[in-house]
Amino acid sequence: MAVDYAVIVVYLAGMLAMGWWGMRRAKSKSEFLVAGRRLGPSMYSGTMAAIVLGGASTIGGVGLGYKYGLSGAWMVFTIGLGLLALSIFFSARIARLKVYTVSEMLDLRYGGRAGLITGVVMWAYTLMLAVTSTIAYATIFDVLFDMNRTVAIILGGSIVVAYSTLGGMWSITLTDMVQFVVKTIGVLLLLLPIAVVKAGGFAEMKAQLPTEYFAPFGIGGETIFTYVLIYTFGMLIGQDIWQRVFTARDDKVARWGGTVAGTYCLAYALAGAVIGTAAKVLYPNLANADDAFATIVKDELPLGVRGLVLAAALAAVMSTSSGALIACATVANNDIWQRLRGAVTRRADGEAHDEVKGNRMFILVMGIAVIGIAIALNNVVEALTVAYNLLVGGLLVPILGGLLWKRGTVYGALSSVVVGGVAVIALMWKFGILANEPIYYGLLASLVTYVVVSLATRPTDEAILANWRERLAGRDPEAEQRTAQESVPATP
Repeated sequence: MAVDYAVIVVYLAGMLAMGWWGMRRAKSKSEFLVAGRRLGPSMYSGTMAAIVLGGASTIGGVGLGYKYGLSGAWMVFTIGLGLLALSIFFSARIARLKVYTVSEMLDLRYGGRAGLITGVVMWAYTLMLAVTSTIAYATIFDVLFDMNRTVAIILGGSIVVAYSTLGGMWSITLTDMVQFVVKTIGVLLLLLPIAVVKAGGFAEMKAQLPTEYFAPFGIGGETIFTYVLIYTFGMLIGQDIWQRVFTARDDKVARWGGTVAGTYCLAYALAGAVIGTAAKVLYPNLANADDAFATIVKDELPLGVRGLVLAAALAAVMSTSSGALIACATVANNDIWQRLRGAVTRRADGEAHDEVKGNRMFILVMGIAVIGIAIALNNVVEALTVAYNLLVGGLLVPILGGLLWKRGTVYGALSSVVVGGVAVIALMWKFGILANEPIYYGLLASLVTYVVVSLATRPTDEAILANWRERLAGRDPEAEQRTAQESVPATP
């Protein structure tokens, strides 16, 4: 295992080095939170694919393949479909808004009164997403070093918090690009073919397993529909995803780069399911399907390759964890703390240093909180389900309604968030956290409330809508006015 350990140690040291390098570039709020909105197509595609394909997509995707066969690809497949929908239909408009959070977008669309409550919901979602990603370190480090769960979470979480705090989105972007390359080599180019060969090829796999393992809808239509509601729609509205859209150099990069990343996700989904199916042939009696990834890596891969593939799993977890962490900190600072505080304090020389320092501090504080919650929390699946149910049930309708329906009002949006969120919580209490009914009926309640209340209240002021249209077109009237005023020479 010495060679495998060396690969992992070099990889982790590289992540910290890139955090230090990113710190040298992050000199303004824009650089720190959205990489200066300067990413080109290659880097944008790689980092977007890295953040959406986390530990759940890698370890969980292989586990679903072990349990259901090729139809186990549907969970990750719906993530890819959501990213494709976001990129093709919405990303260009989102990128042109030049905002930092989803709540800022809602304020622009509805008139400045929707941000706080939506910020709280989005913060809860990003926090739990970061927590569940951090917990996954325990699984990986247990395979690597037979490490205590708490120590593993602290070690993995501390590395992510360190490079995220140092350089913000620049550090995360650089590390995610490396993680994308490592995942591609480790999972698609190495583990996938080796697993299939070890299982005797596709012909042997079909001979050893029941027919339903190769049925495209074997996992069940209702399960697939629920995945679409939670993951496809979740991709459309999550702060962690939007914050990556904000890093695009222009709307063309956002659209086409995201389309490439979404297509990559579809291939990754199928690869995970095939690896899981091969593991079922090799290890038919595993007690836990999620152990399939670690087992096949540990037992079937040669020296050195095993370390690279485990680094790929670590990369998957770290990319999602860091993306969720910076999203959580951004929402906590910009959408909650600054609104409660009442004003943003800026230095005389602009936003650069004070706002970087403040956002860096929030990443550190949120990171420590995430590590603490991850140590205390046991049921990861339930925590993630609660987060996604609240996100989709509470925020999907007002966000998409604001983008697509002119008649939607701030009262409709706020009512929709409250009714959808309360309905989801009440239904989870009644039917159970993992039941399908909470997201079905919570989303329906949110939609009905949004439409009814919007039609019953005064339409959004035309000046607000005019400013919204200007921003969607990539123009900022207020910024242009400030620039014009600053360019007027002072009176002698």
